[in-house]
Amino acid sequence: MENMQIAGESAAAFIRPDVTSALTRGVSRLFRDLGLAPMAEFRLPNGRRADMAGLCPKGRLVIAEIKSCEADFAADDKWADYLGFCDEFYFAVNADFPRALLPASEGLILADAFGGAIVRSPAFRVMAAARRKAITLRFARQAAARSAFILEEFGK
Repeated sequence: MENMQIAGESAAAFIRPDVTSALTRGVSRLFRDLGLAPMAEFRLPNGRRADMAGLCPKGRLVIAEIKSCEADFAADDKWADYLGFCDEFYFAVNADFPRALLPASEGLILADAFGGAIVRSPAFRVMAAARRKAITLRFARQAAARSAFILEEFGK
């Protein structure tokens, strides 16, 4: 995690792993319901790691940046670095999050541990064909590597 300071405290003081875990689970379920193949912690070519990515059957890539609280949002401005690597970008928050803080140009998902709902559509983006191919291959390779690791861990 990057070493950030907010009002004299480290960003680590604002991590809410229970909320983040619940939101991640809910967004993953929503993505599956929408026909997307979800992947948490998707590594992008620019070195950033998207909280949740989803790939649709037609190759469109969706990214959701999960924010557990206002301090989490304030401490993290790297979300703009994701925009060039997706067709749709969402912030995913719970019902208690102060939504007025989030940029109106980006999509919004309200989620909990059991699912989620899109409450605001994102700006429409289209990746160039070469970038789309590279991102799709990256997604496939990361998914395969995780699958191989899981199989190895369980002795299969």
